[in-house]
Amino acid sequence: MKSKWLSGPYILWMALFTLIPLGVVFYYAFTDSVTGAFTLDNLANIGNYLPIFLRSIWLSIFATVICLLIAYPVAYYIAHCKPGTQRFLQMMVMLPMCMSFLLRTLAWVALLEDTGIINNLISAIGLEPLPLIRNNGAVILGMVYNYLPYMILPLYTVIMKIDPRLIEAAQDLGCNSRQVFSKVILPLSVPGIVSGITMVFVPAVSTFYISQKLGSPGTILIGDVIESQFKSAYNPNLGAAMSLVLMILIFVCVGIMNRFTNDEEESMVTL
Repeated sequence: MKSKWLSGPYILWMALFTLIPLGVVFYYAFTDSVTGAFTLDNLANIGNYLPIFLRSIWLSIFATVICLLIAYPVAYYIAHCKPGTQRFLQMMVMLPMCMSFLLRTLAWVALLEDTGIINNLISAIGLEPLPLIRNNGAVILGMVYNYLPYMILPLYTVIMKIDPRLIEAAQDLGCNSRQVFSKVILPLSVPGIVSGITMVFVPAVSTFYISQKLGSPGTILIGDVIESQFKSAYNPNLGAAMSLVLMILIFVCVGIMNRFTNDEEESMVTL
């Protein structure tokens, strides 16, 4: 009985700041902006923005894969350091997160712009400046930089908890280093991989500030379109419909990855 009362503040918080806003999104997504009558026109109009949806998904997947390739060896190294070194490296990974997301992105603008620090150095040695900003590469770079810690930390947590006796047992059975990694370490770290992918892909696919500062009109993402519907275009009904579709897409991706994680855990138990 006491536990139910203790969960009261959480339930109230979820109702006020999650369920009610979701209800508002559903209402606007299925109503007309003029009459307020029920309509599916908002969802039908989303088809006009399909290329932007696909671009957002593609760039987010690309950034997520790069984060995984960078984060896994970093997390593996940190997990096998001494405890004091681990704490220091954890702090270094989390340190950029203490700075404002906007400032971190603007720092890359100062580095990559045509008259920025990098191009000034290139010009100083007599070379032509490079187009480092306002392209897909710059947007992906911004995503990787801002969301990389969210990939490293779950991987580090999972790898650190792997029982060393399992590695020793695999070595005793004749496995070399590559086989130990592929047959023991990698399968056991799948939950961390899935968690990291989720924590990177979800904010990346819905971001808008990174694409605004580092991208161009040709790199508009779905987050930019949603923001414009609530600001400049002022069509909150269409913006709500886009938000609803994006939310469903994210839920489907998370559900698939969670199902994959459950299948992996079941197979490990069977083995």
